[in-house]
Amino acid sequence: MQTTSNTAATTAAKASWTYKDFTWALSLFGTAVGAGVLFLPIKAGAGGFWPLVILALIALPMTWFAHKGLARFVLSAKNPEADITDTVEEHFGKSGAKIITLAYFFAIYPIVLIYGVGITNTVDSFLVNQMGMDSIPRWLLSGGLIIAMTAGVVFGKELMLKATSAMVYPLVFILLALSIYLIPEWNTSMVTVSPDWSTMPSVIWLAIPIIVFSFNHSPIISQFSKEQRRVYGEDAVKKTDMITGGAAMMLMSFVMFFVFSVVLSLSPEQLAIAQEQNISVLSYLANIHESPLISILGPLVAFAAITSSYFGHFLGAHEGLVGLAKSTTKMPVKKIEKVSLGFIVITTWMVAVVNPSILGMIETMGAPMIAAILFLMPVFAMYKVPAMAKYKTSAPVQVFTALCGIAAITSVIYGAL
Repeated sequence: MQTTSNTAATTAAKASWTYKDFTWALSLFGTAVGAGVLFLPIKAGAGGFWPLVILALIALPMTWFAHKGLARFVLSAKNPEADITDTVEEHFGKSGAKIITLAYFFAIYPIVLIYGVGITNTVDSFLVNQMGMDSIPRWLLSGGLIIAMTAGVVFGKELMLKATSAMVYPLVFILLALSIYLIPEWNTSMVTVSPDWSTMPSVIWLAIPIIVFSFNHSPIISQFSKEQRRVYGEDAVKKTDMITGGAAMMLMSFVMFFVFSVVLSLSPEQLAIAQEQNISVLSYLANIHESPLISILGPLVAFAAITSSYFGHFLGAHEGLVGLAKSTTKMPVKKIEKVSLGFIVITTWMVAVVNPSILGMIETMGAPMIAAILFLMPVFAMYKVPAMAKYKTSAPVQVFTALCGIAAITSVIYGAL
């Protein structure tokens, strides 16, 4: 009788939300909410209001289907402790694992470069527009900021990880407060622009990479899936589906409210200026608003978001580069770590000095690799890997997910041409 009662309680826990489920959903949500969100309104709103509405409608299934597919991929490993790299090696062999590791490095490394440019432009804009100072020479400002952030990672890794985790929730709260604060500024300039229905498919297509980038929380999926498997065993897939769905709903509710609030408070011309100035939307809002709240909070939030994102992605890029180097050279590990560190810092500094378009870098360098790993690899495995047979999603879900991944990659090629 006691066993039956325990089984019923466990079954109920699998089927319903628990506090632990909610905390995991928050963790997934927090992983996704970073600096990418600060550039999302500029790109997503560039095509006008109605394409933005369509993007909002497809962003939810895009985010959920892709991440639940990747979670199922991790769950398909024989070893319950296997992470995504181990699972790839099991299913596709060592050569396949090397290819995926390389792709994963090139999905993370460009993001470090993006944040090197972003932090330089954010601080420069703040010093000039809010503090009334002259611009510091770009090579000096970017070098100082990148070295300072990297030193924080190298010499205080544990402290930095705790700090970045703690920063997520105040960041979310402040962005929500700013979204509400901007409501009185809403105007009809975006809504009254007549959409060109003939070009709308291409507008949406070209905006998909920034959606992929901004809502990506794949770095935490391995640990998340392993924990659900530890607790729920073979029934873990029900929990991963439920929690990734909850995180996707939270992202859509919060992030898209922020995006719509910003877009409705600005004109198409202002969004174009923000893109031309290569700054986040919060820095732009600070420059055009007289409100002390936005003038000070905007750049500070942008600085916090970019810094916190830089820490996590720098660690991932460094570990990935060290792993790649260890598999191709006999150099001592300590030396590999130092050379890899120097390579990332110097290249990030060089790119920050050049100051390429941040949105252009997201679209051409960051999003395609993320799309290949997050959208295409799990769908491919569902057809090619026997262990994935029981984790297959429905055919329409697979087709939709694959099409979104292909769209993110091909839009880059189309944009380049």
